[in-house]
Amino acid sequence: MTQTALRHAPNLLSALRLLAAPFAAWLILEDRNTAALLVFAACGASDALDGWLARGYGFTSDFGAWLDPAADKLLMLLCFTALYGVGATPAWLLGLVVGRDAAIAGGWLVVKAAKLSFQPRTLLAGKLSTAAQIGYILLALALLALEIAAPTVTGVAAAVTGLLTVASGLAYAGLFLRSDVWGNRSPS
Repeated sequence: MTQTALRHAPNLLSALRLLAAPFAAWLILEDRNTAALLVFAACGASDALDGWLARGYGFTSDFGAWLDPAADKLLMLLCFTALYGVGATPAWLLGLVVGRDAAIAGGWLVVKAAKLSFQPRTLLAGKLSTAAQIGYILLALALLALEIAAPTVTGVAAAVTGLLTVASGLAYAGLFLRSDVWGNRSPS
């Protein structure tokens, strides 16, 4: 594979993940849990690979910086929604995940619309929340695929995921509120 062709691999992997998100959710809703688990795991592997290629070889782009997290968020939101649809995720956890992401997206829209000077950054709380959400989905899909009912395990996993999701949302809200965005507009 040539250097030029390899340069586009991270965005191609992200685009494939974006396309796989509704497929994974459909598989969950159709009770094809082993296939859903494999698709979700393959998406995780592709995310790791595209990140390694982008950072390791400098194959980054503004489009990729938007596409990669969009693909990840769509995959997570659709899988959580589908898991709720089949009764494998409580409504409160789905609400926390969707609410946190909506609040972060809304905050970013406010920053852009008001032309505020703000540099977003990834916080440890955000990484922990994402890891917990991925782990929760993998656990739920594995239990569904193996046809194992483990309400105590899933309850604890949901509680931990919910707490980390709330902590992450609060951390990002604090970052936004403590920043110098208020009254610091960039030139038009």
